[in-house]
Amino acid sequence: MNNKYVAPPYRIKMVEPIKVTTKEERIKFLKDAGYNPFSLRSEDVYIDLLTDSGTGAMSHFQWGALMQGDEAYAGSRSFFRLEKVAKGITGYKYIIPAHQGRGAEQVVLPQLVTRDGMFFISNMHFDTTRAHVELAGARALDCTIEEAMDTTTYHPFKGNFDLPRLEELILENGKENISGIIMTITNNSAGGQPVSMENMHEVKKIANKYDITILIDGARYAENAYFVKQREPGYENKSIREIALEAFEMADIFLMSSKKDGLSNIGGLICIKEDEDLYNQCRTYIVPMEGFPTYGGLAGRDMEALSVGLEEALEEDYLLHRLDQVRFLGDKLREAGVPIQYPTGGHAVFVDCKKFAPQIPYDLFPAQSVCNAVYIESGVRPVEIGSFLLGRDPDTGKNLESPLELMRLTIPRRTYTYKHLEYVADAVIEVYKNREKLVGLEFDYEPPVLRHFTARLKPVK
Repeated sequence: MNNKYVAPPYRIKMVEPIKVTTKEERIKFLKDAGYNPFSLRSEDVYIDLLTDSGTGAMSHFQWGALMQGDEAYAGSRSFFRLEKVAKGITGYKYIIPAHQGRGAEQVVLPQLVTRDGMFFISNMHFDTTRAHVELAGARALDCTIEEAMDTTTYHPFKGNFDLPRLEELILENGKENISGIIMTITNNSAGGQPVSMENMHEVKKIANKYDITILIDGARYAENAYFVKQREPGYENKSIREIALEAFEMADIFLMSSKKDGLSNIGGLICIKEDEDLYNQCRTYIVPMEGFPTYGGLAGRDMEALSVGLEEALEEDYLLHRLDQVRFLGDKLREAGVPIQYPTGGHAVFVDCKKFAPQIPYDLFPAQSVCNAVYIESGVRPVEIGSFLLGRDPDTGKNLESPLELMRLTIPRRTYTYKHLEYVADAVIEVYKNREKLVGLEFDYEPPVLRHFTARLKPVK
């Protein structure tokens, strides 16, 4: 791809003011938040790169669709519209809405864990997926290619499964003890990296060989499809919809936080290819967990907006600009010598904090320290994807060491301009110039599950 960046395929119709704060104010805000950016008030954040989940801007078509929501408790026509769109994109027979991705996980994953001592294998579990695997009584095993751990070297599909290792894990633990294989596309924890279609086909062959269920964790499936079109021979002339449909053919179940590639502020999906028994189990289980099967924790207006957003996310001009914004920020940082996961992924730039702050050991959370320094410098709120997020071994209670210590600069969809991203780059570069001053963090309060959301920390003296 050339070094030019495309202009946005949209024009701005409404604006939201954002507040500029002083460094002295930000130091106080962060201390009051327990040195955890999740606990900051959004009004005290200038550019919010915490997540791309539900933080994007909806189109005028989506806002118009909101007005058409059918708020019937059961049998809403808004559900049937969403069902038709989701079936058309995935090719799956059964569709159940959920309030977001973790709602889908908490309904489906327990149905696949039938006894103690079972495992899910993934190219890399993200935080909520790992938590729901463990809450269901299973254990999460990651199986990513080694190239993903080398942040400096180009590889077109760093999100891929390590295929020999996948088969080894099945044989080591027994095929009867594998609840499922989870394909995360794109691979968030590896740096928003795509998975190749060839790799998905090979995973499918292995799953078929051992009769194991495949799930797609596809919050960013459209971004993954665009990378396949750009980088994988034989797909350059296929549409994004065609590539996505081929990916869905590789799985039995599709779980989605549609707050990402659904371009909506809330929503999730459970899509089941053809297993009617599993569908009925999930349809029963969703009632106490999420709501009636034709709304699943969503208002009718939300289902209408999601129906439109799912279609818009497949548009190539949108995806080109989306990935170009990420590439723009990544290029600015690389030009200044800031170490990042290269090439950039689909939804964020991931800064390699093992290289950024090598003086901080993993259990004092180097990436969290860098996130905090960036906020104090600029009012930009990033998020840690590393050992702080990874948590503790559920059996031993020891802090797990993440293979990657990353600060994620997550870009909301259709929200910020290139000038905003230039400001972000300047802030990160300034912190990098003074990186030797960074110190680690220790717990002031540690919750037992998904600790990174609500923990309180303090700098190590």
